[in-house]
Amino acid sequence: MTVTIYHNPRCSKSRQTLALLEERSVELEIVHYLETPLSADEIKAVLEKLEKSPREIMRKGEAPYKDLNLSEAAKTDAALIQAMVENPILMERPIVVSGAKAAIGRPPEAVLDIL
Repeated sequence: MTVTIYHNPRCSKSRQTLALLEERSVELEIVHYLETPLSADEIKAVLEKLEKSPREIMRKGEAPYKDLNLSEAAKTDAALIQAMVENPILMERPIVVSGAKAAIGRPPEAVLDIL
């Protein structure tokens, strides 16, 4: 089975997670999600596998989070997902998907549970 990693090569945790998977000879599909953003449906599928809400996988320290006032409690899940579609930097990284499960690689070893 191929494992997908949503990867940002500028992120040390993402690089560490990728290296960890490569050390274990995992068959990988590497998605540079900043260059190839996920669609709303793809984000929803990842959220379901992570068993998390959109807000839980958002990088709250990024400028678009503040600029778009995404901290407002009134923002719907659909609005948060759309913000991630339009500003993929908002999505936590790395996310690894294996079959019906997914994990965020923070720490990198967290992804080992889903392999």
